[in-house]
Amino acid sequence: MGPDVPLLNDYKQEFFLKRFPQTLLGGPRFKLGYCAPPYIYVNQIILFLTPWLWGGVGTLLYQLGVMKDSCTAALSGGLMFVTALALQMTNLYAKQKTVTVERMQIQNTLTDEDEFEFSSCVGSETVKFIIPGKKYIINTVFHSLLAGVLCGLGTWYLLPNRITLLYNNIGGTVVIFVFGWVTICIGEYSLIINTATETATFQALDTYEITALMRPFYIFVFIAVDLAHRLLVMFLISAGTAIASYFIPSPLGVILFMTGFGFILSLNLSEIGFALKHTMISHLASSKAKNAHRGLRIQFGWREFIFYVAVLAFALTEASLLHQFAGSSSFSQARPQAIASYILILLLVIMWILREIQRVYLFGVFRNPFYPKDVRTVAVFMEKQRRLMKVGVVRRILLTLVSPFAMIAFLSLDHSLQNLHSVSVSIGFTRMFRMVWQNTENALLDMVVVSAAQMLVFNPDLWWNRSLDTGIKLLLATNRALPARVPQVGLLRDRLLQFLSKLHFAIAILLTSWTEKKQRRRSSAALIALNVAFFPVLLALVAVSALLSSPLLPLFTLPVFLVGFPRPLRSWPGPAGGTACVCSDTVYYRQLVPGLAAALQSALAAGGLGLSLPGSHYLCRFQDRLMWILVLEKGFTYCGVNIKGLELQETSCHAAEAHRVDEIFEMAFEHQEHTRILSPNPHFGHILTPCTVVPVRLYSDARNVLSGIIDSHENLKHLKDDFVKVLVWMLVQYCYKKSKTWESPGSANKNKQESLPENQHSGAVKGSRALREEDSFSVDTVEDWTDESDIFDFEPSSRTRDRKDPGQLGLTPKVHLSIPGSIETQSQDFLQEMSPEDKLNRAMVLGLPAMDKGKQPEVLPRVEFSCSYSELLSIPEEWRTAPVPSSKVSEMRQRFPEEWYHFVLSQLDFFHLKEKPSSLLTDLMKDQALKELYIHGVLSCCFGLFGLDNAVPAPRHVFRAYTGGIPWSAGLDWLTGKPELFQLALKAFRYTFKLMLDKASLGPVENFRELVNYLEGYESDWYIGLVSDLEWQQAVLQEKPYLFSLGHDPSMGIYTGRVLTLQELLVQVGKLNAEAVRGQWANLSWELLYATNDDEERYSIQAHPALLRNLTVQAADPPLGYPVYSSQLLQLPLF
Repeated sequence: MGPDVPLLNDYKQEFFLKRFPQTLLGGPRFKLGYCAPPYIYVNQIILFLTPWLWGGVGTLLYQLGVMKDSCTAALSGGLMFVTALALQMTNLYAKQKTVTVERMQIQNTLTDEDEFEFSSCVGSETVKFIIPGKKYIINTVFHSLLAGVLCGLGTWYLLPNRITLLYNNIGGTVVIFVFGWVTICIGEYSLIINTATETATFQALDTYEITALMRPFYIFVFIAVDLAHRLLVMFLISAGTAIASYFIPSPLGVILFMTGFGFILSLNLSEIGFALKHTMISHLASSKAKNAHRGLRIQFGWREFIFYVAVLAFALTEASLLHQFAGSSSFSQARPQAIASYILILLLVIMWILREIQRVYLFGVFRNPFYPKDVRTVAVFMEKQRRLMKVGVVRRILLTLVSPFAMIAFLSLDHSLQNLHSVSVSIGFTRMFRMVWQNTENALLDMVVVSAAQMLVFNPDLWWNRSLDTGIKLLLATNRALPARVPQVGLLRDRLLQFLSKLHFAIAILLTSWTEKKQRRRSSAALIALNVAFFPVLLALVAVSALLSSPLLPLFTLPVFLVGFPRPLRSWPGPAGGTACVCSDTVYYRQLVPGLAAALQSALAAGGLGLSLPGSHYLCRFQDRLMWILVLEKGFTYCGVNIKGLELQETSCHAAEAHRVDEIFEMAFEHQEHTRILSPNPHFGHILTPCTVVPVRLYSDARNVLSGIIDSHENLKHLKDDFVKVLVWMLVQYCYKKSKTWESPGSANKNKQESLPENQHSGAVKGSRALREEDSFSVDTVEDWTDESDIFDFEPSSRTRDRKDPGQLGLTPKVHLSIPGSIETQSQDFLQEMSPEDKLNRAMVLGLPAMDKGKQPEVLPRVEFSCSYSELLSIPEEWRTAPVPSSKVSEMRQRFPEEWYHFVLSQLDFFHLKEKPSSLLTDLMKDQALKELYIHGVLSCCFGLFGLDNAVPAPRHVFRAYTGGIPWSAGLDWLTGKPELFQLALKAFRYTFKLMLDKASLGPVENFRELVNYLEGYESDWYIGLVSDLEWQQAVLQEKPYLFSLGHDPSMGIYTGRVLTLQELLVQVGKLNAEAVRGQWANLSWELLYATNDDEERYSIQAHPALLRNLTVQAADPPLGYPVYSSQLLQLPLF
C-alpha cells in the first residue's frame, strides 16, 4: 500500500462534508445529499434563531427601561422553556399520528441512507426529520427546563449595557453581542432540536443522551464564571475553616487525621474488602467464594494485615512525636526540618541510581554497564542478574519503608501546621500525606525540590517562605486540577513531563513523514514547511495540550496537530477486560498472563520498568506474541494493570512493525557482547525504549518441515509394524484401566452379563460420547460421502472439522451411508436395534429393488480362557466382529509381536485386586484365547485404517489418517461403528507417527523398555493432535509440557510439524511513549466514531515502524481496536 492512499474514500468524503457543517452549527442539516423541499431549510433556520428572538424581546424591554435585568432574564427563559416543551410535544404528536405499517422503501445504503419523503411543511415526516425527539420523558422535561435557564442566563450575560461597561467600545459590543447569541443558538438547537455528532465522541452509543448537554455545559461555564468563582471560593474557605477550626481544633489532631487517612486511602481498599468478604462467607459457601475469584488478586491475609497496622501505628507515632516536640520553629539550616531535607535529597539520589541500574539503558540513552550482556537463556540471565536482584531488594525497602517515614518527618516538622485557620493546611497537606504513600517517588521528588528551594533561600523574610506554606507548594506540585496564578516549583513536574513527551511525539511524526519513504505523501513537504514556519504555534498547541492534560491529536496521524478533548488516562469507557476479539490464538495469552503478571510484579518492585505511573504503557515481545500492558492504578505496595494480547496471524503491516520491535530488542539484549561501555542507544527517539527482560513460563513454538521423514520409504515401511505395537499397548492399557472398577473375575463376568442385553448399542454410544468429551478423536471427523464430495480429495473438507458432536446436540447416532453401487456393511448392532417395520421400510425404498439381507449373524461363541483373570483384560465382544477374511487372520498371527505383547503384560501390577495368585502374569501370557482376542482387535483396526492391502502407505494417506479424514472403505465403515475403538485406533496412529519422527531424529528404539518410556511419555506429557481441536486449547490451559500437530502446506506441497514446549523463557519488555499512544488513540476515536472512516486500508492504519501505528490501533479496546485477549484488572503486590 503506497503512502498516497486516500485519507477518506469518496463516499466517506461526501459523508464528512455533510456531517461537519452539522457539527459546526449544532445540528441543522443544510446539506442532505438529495433534493429536499425549501421549507425544510426554512423551518430549521427559524428554529435555530428562536432563542435569539426571545432573547431579543427581553433585551429590548431592558434597553427601554421597562424591566430590570433579572426580570428580563426570567421572561426570556420562560418563553424559551415553553417553546422547547411545545416542540417536544409536537414530536410526540407526530409519532402517534404516524401509521404503524409503512411502505417499505428500497434504498441505496451507500448514497441515500438519510433520504426522507416529505408531504407538507408541518407534516409528520417533516416534524420527525427536523425534531427527532428524546428517548426518555424525563429528558424531555429536563432538557426543556435547561434550555430556558440557558436562554435566560444568556440574555442577562449579553445585555448591551453590561458589555459596553466592560469594554467601552461600541464595535466590540456589537461583535460580542452577535457572536454570543450565535453561540447560544447553537447550544439551544443541539439541546432541544437535533443533537449534532460531536468530534469529542467517546463511545459509539449515547444511551442516556449526554451528548446534547455538552455545548450547553460549555456555555454555562463561560456565562456563570463570575458567580461560580464567588461560590467556589466561599465554599472552600467555609469548608476549610470549619474542618480546621471546628471539627479538628488541635494541631496534633490535624496531623493524626492527615497521616492516618492518607495511609488508608492509598491502600487497595477493593481488594481488602474482597478478602474480608471472602473470609466471612468461606465457611458458608466456599465454592461460591472460589467462583468469585477474578483475575490475579492480592493475597491479603493476617501477615499483610499485621504489616499495614504496624506501618500505620509507626507513622502516627512518628508524626505526633515530631510535631509535638520539634515542629514549632521556622525553617533554617540548623533546624530538624533541614536535617530531614538532607535525608530526602540523599534518598532521592540513591533511589534514582538504584532504579536506573535495573534497566538496560540509563535514562533511555546510554547502555547500562551493570546490566547483563548478551541475554539469551534464563539460566545465564538469572546468574548474571543476581547482584541486580539484591540491589532491587534494597530499593524496594527504601521505597516502601524508609522514604515514606522520612517524608512524614519532613511534613510533621513544618511550622505551617501550627496555623489551623489556613486553607492550605486542610488541602495541601491532606493531599501530600496521601501522596507520601500512594505515589512515593513523585512525592519524594516534589519535597526535595521544595526543600532545596528552602535551603537556597532560607531567609524567613523573603516572600517564598513567608507567603506560601509547604502544603500549598506541594499541592501545586501534585494536583493537576488546581491552577496556579504564579508559576510554582511543583506544577512544572507533571506538566513539563507531559510537554516533553508530547513534543517528542510531535517531532517524531514531523520527521518520519519525510524520512520514512512509505510515509512520504505529496503533501508532506508542504506540511513540514508549515510546521517549521509556525513552530511557535506548534509549541503553543503542545503546551496547551499539556496544561489541560489532553492528548495531542495528529489528524489522520499526519503532522497536522490539534488539542484533543480531555480523556481518562485509560482512554476508553467501560471496565478493563470487558471486550476482546476472541479467536483460537486467545488461549496462548490466557496461559501466559498469570506468569507474566508475576514476573512484572518483581520487575516493577525492583524498578526495572522505570517510573511506572497510572497511564504508563509497556510492550512485551516473545516470538510471535505481543503483549500490551497498561498501568491502571497504583498505590502503597500494589499496582493494577491490564494486559492485552495482539493477533498472531501477522498481516504485512503488523509484520513490518513487529520486525522493528524485534530489531530494537535484539540490539538491546542480544547483540551487546562487543559494545563499548556507555554506548548510546541506537534507537533513541523511538517511542519504544527497552527496559528489561523477565522470565516467564510459557510455550515456545517450533515449526519444522518434515520432508525426508514423512516421505521416506523406510520410515513408512516401519510405520505399520510400530502401529501394531502401539495399538497392542493401547488396548492392554484400556482394558487394564477398565478392570480397576472390578475386584475379581466373577464381578467382571457379572458386569459384562448385565451390560450385554438389548441396549448394547446405546451403551456403546453413551460410552463414546463420554470419551469424546475427553478426547478430540470423533467418528464425525471422518468424511461422509455426499453428492458434492470428491472421493479423490487430498485434504479433508473443513466442514468435517467444524461439525458438532451428535451427542452434544442431543441427536440420535448418525447412520453412515455407503457410496451408491457398493454393498452396505451396516453395523449388526444397528440392525438389531431397528424394529421389524423399520427394516421393511428400509428394504422397500422407492425406485430400488428389495435386496436379500441374508441370514442374521450368528452370536459369537463364548471365549474359554485358560486363566480366570483373563476376563479382566478381555476386549469387548463387538470389537471382534470385523468382516476380515480368515487368511488375513492367519497373516496377522504371524505379524503379531508376541514378545512385545508379553512384555506389555509383564508391566501390569494389578494392585487393585485384593486376592491374586503369584503366577497371575505368567498365566495371562500363556492364555492363547486372550492372545487371539488381541490379534482380532489389532487386525480390525488395521483393516479400518489401512484396508486389506499390505502395501506401504503413502505420505498422503498418512496425513489423512492423522487428521481423521480417511477416505471411505468397508473396513472404515465398520470401525466408525465402534466409536471407542475408532478413537483408540486414531490415537494409537498419532502416537505411532510421533514415534516415527522421534526415531528419525533421535535414533532407533533399542529395547522394549525404551519404547514403553516413549509411549508413557506421550500419554502423560504430550498432547498429539490437531491445532483446531478443542482438546488442544484445553491442553494449553492445563499446561501440558509438550504439544504436537501435523500440518500441510498445499501451495508448497510440504508437510510441517509444530511443537509447543512449555518452559521458562525470557520475555523482552519495553516502555512506550504514553502520549504517543494517547494521541493515536484520540485520532482513532475521532476517525472511526466521527468521520466513520472504517476502511481497512485507510492511511492511519498502515504500518509505521517509528510510531508502531498498526500495533497501537490493534491495542485499542473494541470495537475500535481488535486485541485477541484482554485481561481484567490484575492487582500486583509490590512488597
